[in-house]
This record gives sequence, structure tokens and C-alpha cells, in this order.
Amino acid sequence: MADPTQQERFSVVIVGGGAAGITIAAQLRRERANLSIAIIEPSTTHAYQPGWTLVGAGVMTLPETLRQEGGLIPRNVTWLRDSVESFQPEANTVTLKSGRVVEYRRLVVCPGLQLDWDKIEGLPETLGRNGVTSNYSRETAAYTWECIRHLDGGKALFTQPPMPIKCAGAPQKIVYLACDHWRREGSLHRTEVDFSLAGNALFGVPYFVPSLQREIDYYGVNLHMKENLIKVDGEKREATFQIVGTDQTVVRQFDMLHVVPPQSAPDFVKKSPLANDAGWLDVDPTVLRHKTYDNIFGAGDVLGTSNAKTAAAAREQAPVVVENLLASLDGRPQMGSYDGYGACPLTVSYGKVVLAEFLYGGKVAPSFPYDQRKPSRFAWFLKTEVFPRLYWYGMLKGYNIKVKHTPKETN
Repeated sequence: MADPTQQERFSVVIVGGGAAGITIAAQLRRERANLSIAIIEPSTTHAYQPGWTLVGAGVMTLPETLRQEGGLIPRNVTWLRDSVESFQPEANTVTLKSGRVVEYRRLVVCPGLQLDWDKIEGLPETLGRNGVTSNYSRETAAYTWECIRHLDGGKALFTQPPMPIKCAGAPQKIVYLACDHWRREGSLHRTEVDFSLAGNALFGVPYFVPSLQREIDYYGVNLHMKENLIKVDGEKREATFQIVGTDQTVVRQFDMLHVVPPQSAPDFVKKSPLANDAGWLDVDPTVLRHKTYDNIFGAGDVLGTSNAKTAAAAREQAPVVVENLLASLDGRPQMGSYDGYGACPLTVSYGKVVLAEFLYGGKVAPSFPYDQRKPSRFAWFLKTEVFPRLYWYGMLKGYNIKVKHTPKETN
């Protein structure tokens, strides 16, 4: 790997070494070996985050979802182990926390999003103990499984914050898996399960809602719409919810509480000239180029676009960014186009998944010739076996994995 102290100017600088960043770097390296490329990423550990639902359900172990970041950085790509302090798009530079200034010809912004744990009063102090857990945290995903398997009746609460969040189906995936475990153990009938979500729909794509509602009803889950978790008292085992749009609150006791935190763009993006009014990266939703700065592109969870924030979306976005970035360097028309594809494998039980695939506007776009509203063992095999391998040995190695998805009329 090149010595980052010897070079402060690069043809391409990539902010973020997660799913999108590594995939784009690897594809660029395959397409054009002579490009000088740098990745700015402070973390030394890379996580396959879609696996954390399975860690929380006792299907995978946490180490199976982790790799050393340095082992994933493509050869001849410079790794700047640092964080971004600010962007200077007029000067084509990025300033790092260390004070270093890195110059670029093209910039790709894909640092993911941030989890705002502290927006829920009392949560940081009790997360990981007192029965309070979250699959969104590397530190507590395994604790979720401890809470589930040791709960023998009682009250279990699950939450979902306002959108957007990464993997919008994840908050309910663990509801189904926990209930299925308790059903198999014979304790579900004496366990009261509540799922409180800040929105007014079980899932953002109406086509799949009846299937998911059947699972909610089958397990006897109490579904509470327009309830947003605002406070947790771990010692008292109390969770306080605000009724969205009002000052009214509801306090519920719990024996187990699975929390999904509010989420937003990283602070260094929010406060930058690259952000839209909501703080997300302001890109054209099709070309994935910044709306103001022609030499800046974006991918992954940081985008201010309406697609689902999933690994599948990053997989589809990466080749579009690569194609358009290289075209811009060459002065050619930028023909790469992203249709908003995202996929959400909803684990409705151990061994069965509702595989939701959709485009911008919630248009259903299946990749497989069966009714994907029906829970499927095939989709469970994809979720547990195929997708992790596709991620580690396909995406992150720079292979452009084209899975044909066909828009479907659902009226």
C-alpha cells in the first residue's frame, strides 16, 4: 500500500471505506489501473451490517460479520486512516481531522450515516444492559440474542424511529425472529410483544404490507403506529414514547427493549456545502453526481435520495458512479443511470424470508420468478448464505454483479 505521507493529491478521493467506498475503489482499480486513488476511513474494522439481524437472532456470530479494514482496501489504493473535518469544493480539497489537506480531481462521498443514540434520553447509559439492546450496534447485537433466549415470558418492546434509516425493514425483522424463537420455545403465549413505529405504515412499499401484517397478526404482536421512543429508564425498565404530532406521551414497562436509534447524515456532511436542506448529500438521484459540483459524486446511505438505504442499493449505485466518474474524467457524456433499486430480505421466521425488491417510488422490481410476498426458504438461503459471500467476495473485490430486476405492475 502506498505511503499516504508521500502524496496529498489524488485523481480520485473516496470518503468512507464501507460497502460503497470499497466497492467503488475496487471497480475503479479494475477499470483503470493507473488512477491514483485514496480512501479516507478512520475505522480499522469493516462490518457486514446486514448480518447483525442474524447475530441478534443467534444465527450468525459477530466475528463472522467482521473483517480487518486494511485487508479489504484494494491494492495500490492509498488508505488515509483519518476522519473528514470539512470539504472545500471550490478548491477541490478535503481537510482531515489531523489537519492534513487532500486535493482531488474527483471526489466520491460515501461515509454512510450516523446513529444518533443520544437523541433518546437515557439510552446511551443503559444500552447493552437492563434488557436494552440494538442490532444496529456492533457492541450489542449479540446481547440481543442473550435477551431473546433468556426471556421466558414478560413484556418485549421493539421500536422504529422516523425515516430515513438504514435498512428500513431491520426493526421488524428482529420482531419476527424473536417471536418465532419464543413460539418454538413455548413461551410466546405468555409474552406480550409490542412494536412501536414512528411512521404510519408497517413498510414503505404497500405491495408487501399485507404479507407482513399477516406475520404481525400470526405472532400476536401489538402494533403501535405514530409512536416515537424519546426516553429510556433502564433501572426502572420504562420506555417513554411520544405520539407523533402531539405533546402526548405513553410510558410502557419492559423486560426486553430492542431500540433502533434515530439516524442522520454524518455531522461533517450536514455542516458542509455539499448537503441539502435535510443534511443529506445533494446528488442527482439518477446520475449520482452532486447537483452543484460536477466533480463530486456520492453513493450509499449518505445520499439525499428516496431509495432504501441498503447494501443492495450500494451494490447497484457503485457501477453507476464508476461509469460516470470515468466519463467525466475523459470528457465523455455520463450515461450511467441508477433506478433507485433496493432490496430488503424480511426475515419473518427462522428459515423463511419475504424478499422485497423495489425501485424509486416503491415500484416493485423482483429478480426471481415467484411471488416474493410469500415467505420463502429460497430467500432465507439467499439472506444467510448467498448475500454474505456476494458481499465479501463479489462486491468488495470490484466485480460488477448484475442481477436483473424487472419492474412489475402491481395494480
